[in-house]
Amino acid sequence: MKSISSWGRLSHEDHHVIPLYNKYSVANQIQGDRVGIAHGMGRSYGDIALNPNGPLWLTTGLNHLIHFDESSGRLRCESGVLLRDIQRLFIPRGWSLPVTPGSQMVTVGGAIANDVHGKNHHLLGSFGEHVQQIRLIRTDGTAIECGSKQNVEWFAATIGGLGLTGVITEAEIQLRPTFGPWLDTETIPYANLSEFFELADSSEMNWEHTVSWIDCMSNKGQGIFMRANPNKDLKEAPRMRAEKKMPFIPPVSLINKLTLRPFNFAYYNLRKFNSGSGIAHYEPFFYPLDKLLEWNRMYGPKGFFQYQSVIPRSVGHDATQAMLKEIEKSDEGSFLAVLKTFGNRESIGMLSFPQPGVTLALDFPNHAALTHKLLDRLDAIVKEAKGRIYPAKDARMPRELFEAGYPKLNEFLKYRDAGISSSLSRRLLGS
Repeated sequence: MKSISSWGRLSHEDHHVIPLYNKYSVANQIQGDRVGIAHGMGRSYGDIALNPNGPLWLTTGLNHLIHFDESSGRLRCESGVLLRDIQRLFIPRGWSLPVTPGSQMVTVGGAIANDVHGKNHHLLGSFGEHVQQIRLIRTDGTAIECGSKQNVEWFAATIGGLGLTGVITEAEIQLRPTFGPWLDTETIPYANLSEFFELADSSEMNWEHTVSWIDCMSNKGQGIFMRANPNKDLKEAPRMRAEKKMPFIPPVSLINKLTLRPFNFAYYNLRKFNSGSGIAHYEPFFYPLDKLLEWNRMYGPKGFFQYQSVIPRSVGHDATQAMLKEIEKSDEGSFLAVLKTFGNRESIGMLSFPQPGVTLALDFPNHAALTHKLLDRLDAIVKEAKGRIYPAKDARMPRELFEAGYPKLNEFLKYRDAGISSSLSRRLLGS
């Protein structure tokens, strides 16, 4: 048995870890009397890939590239391959992943199971839109090949399917042509939510990547808007800086009432001072926190909650304003607060999180009942706005909010593997 925690570090419980190294033996390894769940790099914040006291099928050993078509950009690989390794190998060859999340330390299988999104949803949607085929192994030994033209219902259930339809062992992904590793960027301070929405709307036509940091302790909604396009001229790769590591777990969260307002004030004004046009390498722009290994330790021994919602655009301004007011009033603020819009496109997956609207992602130190009360109030705003919460980052969403936010849940349940279960599925699905 081995103690395993999610990225939020809210629990540290024993699991029976079963490493998967050979795709041909997966069917035998996952069959048995006890339910289990696939686990990759452990970058999900909550309990989606946890199964205390039960089997945890570790997929990081399934890390082989199988085939790449240089002419079409079609890549077939095993599910434990990291997005980082795909990017670093193929960008110098003129190809890149179309969509990546805020960390590249994510497996292909995890990216599919959570249908991750990036900063270019308005243009290219979520990760699942670029997956062409998936090989799925069920706990009864059945192998299912599904894709956009084959077993399409299984495909839709597996993309964003929380790892509950089977163990993904292989996937075929359509890469896109790229000019190189550099981006033309622009950083713009904004004073309130109205300015944010104006920037977001006006940027969608001419900018591929858009995102903003928002000062959630300011109910005005001031923040820093960032946008970028691929640079077509620079080719030379930079000398990469050495990664640093959070060296220890502090006795209390470094994000607290004493530090949060000064942090946010300093960050906003520093970025405001340095605003304007520039050139950036894709790694620090897309994955700013990946250079600080184990950054989740900064929240102390009790860990932290991440809360990400998406709200329909018609009520996005008012609902986001209401959430900011609740956060500012509670004094339970977030330094890592990200606000962005999703484009007007529906996701492929039955349980995919992205939908047209505005999404706000927040990190809160775990202060037990105080934090739960704040999150309950945010839930009420999301529910009234007919929004949804992102399961990949959730550790405490009420079941009724999940059911209300994911109307295709009953359809999805037809494809559920009875031999797969997680802490999240037992909490939200009952098994």
